[in-house]
Amino acid sequence: MKRLWPWLRLGLAVAVLVGLGLRLGTDAFLDGLRAAAGWPVVAALAIGGLTTVASAWRWCLISRRLGLPLNLRTAVADYYRALLLNAVLPAGVLGDVHRAVSHGKQSGDVGRGVRAVVFERTAGQLVLVAIGLVVVFTQPIRGLDLVPSADVVIACLIALTVAVGVAARAPRVREVLRATWADLRVGVLDRAALPHLVTLSAAAVAGHVALFIVAARAAGSTAPVGTLVPLIILALLVMAVPINVGGFGPREAFLAVAFGAAGLGAAQGLTTAVVYGVLALVASLPGILVVLPVKRREVPRERRDQPGQQVLAFAG
Repeated sequence: MKRLWPWLRLGLAVAVLVGLGLRLGTDAFLDGLRAAAGWPVVAALAIGGLTTVASAWRWCLISRRLGLPLNLRTAVADYYRALLLNAVLPAGVLGDVHRAVSHGKQSGDVGRGVRAVVFERTAGQLVLVAIGLVVVFTQPIRGLDLVPSADVVIACLIALTVAVGVAARAPRVREVLRATWADLRVGVLDRAALPHLVTLSAAAVAGHVALFIVAARAAGSTAPVGTLVPLIILALLVMAVPINVGGFGPREAFLAVAFGAAGLGAAQGLTTAVVYGVLALVASLPGILVVLPVKRREVPRERRDQPGQQVLAFAG
């Protein structure tokens, strides 16, 4: 099943894109590709730079609190490389896996290197989810009922509790969970760190929203920013679904439906999503400058756990 899953994800993403093409025609795709040129490219590089710096800074803060040396310049270069690899390689997370393991090896503690990246990405997603919940409950989208029922919420909580309980029965899993919780309290939940991480994560979300607005304007949308922002926040949440081809798939389907429900036109939503996908790739292109491996000075460090098994636990 593990071998089939990557192909299944690819097939589902292709099916979504083909279905959109059959339903809305290919003009929306072609319009999106044509619109991603000129001033939107310059804006994408500028916004992408600010967003990447905020995300890399977040990674620096967590890594340093876990005792792993990492300066901002190195973090920005590694983050750009990871963004580019995520965009062009299957699965969409291989760049982050490379970033985690590489930094862990250079720091002498692969386990904490992996956990630092996991915490960094999770912190960003949790802030995005919090913003998304505010949007769902305060900015309803006409024609879309996105508020889950109480039964659905309870069922999800029960399933999550059961899954955690079953997993925690394994001794090795309990050991990993203890190490993870100890590092989580120091690296993320500490009062000295949490406000900075929330601020940097909110800044990164703002960068993604700004890039989406640029994409919408380049696609020809004249809708007010206040109308676009709730759709964009929810689209960013949908992008976390691990079914895509170079990032394309669920995002395009959701925006086509959401724009249609909001009265902005399904084809307009699809074109906006395509423009955003191209601009996001453009924003990651500085990663080409650092995509080749660079030999760095090794930082000796005492190993305090068994990193090989933890890499399998987190990235396997």
